[in-house]
Amino acid sequence: MNIKNNVLETIGNTPLIKLNRIAQDFPCTVLAKVEYFNPGNSVKDRMALKMVEVAEQEGKLKPGGTIIEGTSGNTGMGLALAAVVKGYKCIFTTTDKQSKEKIDILKAVGAEVIVCPTNVEPEDPRSYYSVARRLAREVPNSYYFNQYDNLANRQAHYETTGPELWSQTDGKITHLVVATGTGGTVTGTAQYLKEKNPAIQVWAMDPYGSLLTKYFRTGEADMNEVHPYITEGIGEDFVPQNYDMQYVDHFEQVTDKDAAIMARRIAKEEGLFCGYSTGTAFQGLVQLRHKLREGDVVVVIFCDHGSRYVGKVYNDQWMMERGFLDVKSLKDIVNGRGAKPLITAPADATVSEVVELMKQHNIESIPVMEDGDIIGSISESGLFRKMLVNGHDIRQHAIKEMIEPSFPIVSFDTPVERLTTLINKENGAVLSKDDSGNYHIVTKYDVIQSFAG
Repeated sequence: MNIKNNVLETIGNTPLIKLNRIAQDFPCTVLAKVEYFNPGNSVKDRMALKMVEVAEQEGKLKPGGTIIEGTSGNTGMGLALAAVVKGYKCIFTTTDKQSKEKIDILKAVGAEVIVCPTNVEPEDPRSYYSVARRLAREVPNSYYFNQYDNLANRQAHYETTGPELWSQTDGKITHLVVATGTGGTVTGTAQYLKEKNPAIQVWAMDPYGSLLTKYFRTGEADMNEVHPYITEGIGEDFVPQNYDMQYVDHFEQVTDKDAAIMARRIAKEEGLFCGYSTGTAFQGLVQLRHKLREGDVVVVIFCDHGSRYVGKVYNDQWMMERGFLDVKSLKDIVNGRGAKPLITAPADATVSEVVELMKQHNIESIPVMEDGDIIGSISESGLFRKMLVNGHDIRQHAIKEMIEPSFPIVSFDTPVERLTTLINKENGAVLSKDDSGNYHIVTKYDVIQSFAG
């Protein structure tokens, strides 16, 4: 029987998957090393386990001890899995820019998580680096792993990721593409591959706001390069000791927006539900596509799983709020047709008066108001059905007797695609309030015209 003794034995040997639709314009073969097949759903499982094993061997992590680490989420998950199997406790520090999903997942596997501010210097006592170091001094029988300067990080990839890629490509790999943070994945994997073939090109992808790219090009750790960015888990505001830049051939920077859009494209076009940093890695490759030639074999590290970003990258609202998603919304429809006062009917108006109002303004659906509140609606089709059912003249009846359910009230930035599910045969329009508190109505004809435009 082929049985694993525990979950840690399932780390590594992740699949290499050819990218087809999203890489169809490339002149060469592009492959994804899909690291979310690790049990903790990220590439960090490899180095987390290695750091624990080395710490045990060196006597720094003792039975019943507490693992302390600063993490963007994925390293913490790997360490937490090791802790569960080996009987350790975990305390993690992270930053307030990390997704809620990551924090909740760490708590789910028994870790204590302390959230620290993002936009402070690394040496600031409030930073997640500083808080982790302080906890290691204060908590008895604990060890601070410091993935940034812990060389077991890159050793893990030298021993596993590099050999796997060499074997899986039959030694034909020509380019390695990695979104970089601590430097362990890119350095360890690259070192192994370049020992096998020094001609292999290693491209590191970095978010704008990180100082790593300038450091690679100039050797200067320039804090003027550092500014807040949204992409999680990669980029740095200092240079971790895991880096050995002799193994990297090029650094490329990618915007938060381009990375987020690319992650969503990969999910839709390849069925690979990947994280934010993977979007950075592949977008960087797109930017360098002109350097590739026929016959090249490019491997991109797909770092982690998209489930950790469902409240961010994979959330339309979050994307639109940051200007990342060019989605036509109800607001665009209203702005495109120009400001128009909302035509309403008083509840005590007659059917005849409301029909005349519809003719005058060339509309087929009208909200009904009473005491300043919308209490329902009237539509041409609804009046027609009432006339057929009643079988007599209803023109002098009060409109309140004919009232239909109120139109749905939706957010002013609701995507047009969502409106198409709300406006149907039974419901001819939706209502929305703008920032000034004014109501607007959007009908099926407005939606049709927006698509036509």
